[in-house]
Amino acid sequence: MVALLNLAYAAVEMAMALAIGSVSLFADCVDFLEDTAINALVFFSLTRTDRIKQKAGFVLSFIILVPAAAAFATAVYKAVCREAPEPFTLTGTAAGAMAVNLVCALLLIRLRRQSTAEGGSLIRGAWLAARNDVFADILIMAAGCATFFRPVAWWDITAGIIIAVINFHAFKEVFTAAKHEGDPLELLEEEDG
Repeated sequence: MVALLNLAYAAVEMAMALAIGSVSLFADCVDFLEDTAINALVFFSLTRTDRIKQKAGFVLSFIILVPAAAAFATAVYKAVCREAPEPFTLTGTAAGAMAVNLVCALLLIRLRRQSTAEGGSLIRGAWLAARNDVFADILIMAAGCATFFRPVAWWDITAGIIIAVINFHAFKEVFTAAKHEGDPLELLEEEDG
């Protein structure tokens, strides 16, 4: 359910980001795609062995880096062209994204409580992604409101960069959690042997 909600709203945000040329909406759209992958990964690996869960946790931590890289690249482009996005569409799209992310966070909170017992880094990664996205959407709405009063691209660029930084911190948390579930060097030796 969470994966499907994320995939559906990714399409909405992509359309809006392209229509108004928004860095922050583009970063958040890619983040919705990342959340789709995270939740699909969680769904398919929860019934697997601890080793597979650990490997999936490492894969998940690197998937989280994708939106960060996309946001930085888009921010550089927007810094050059400096065209401000349309503020009403920016704010409205972010409000819709926040509603979707709140529903996802509520759906995942029950699993988060079980994360120490089973699927640790995977469930933690999915919940962190949903939680961080709510904060990101609030930030995008603030950028939209600021753009309404002062129409410059820097509000949107700043929001996009902050979203990228939030995703980088989530990467570190999930990678650390996956690392504590087992020895990654041992996993590499098994694959080589």
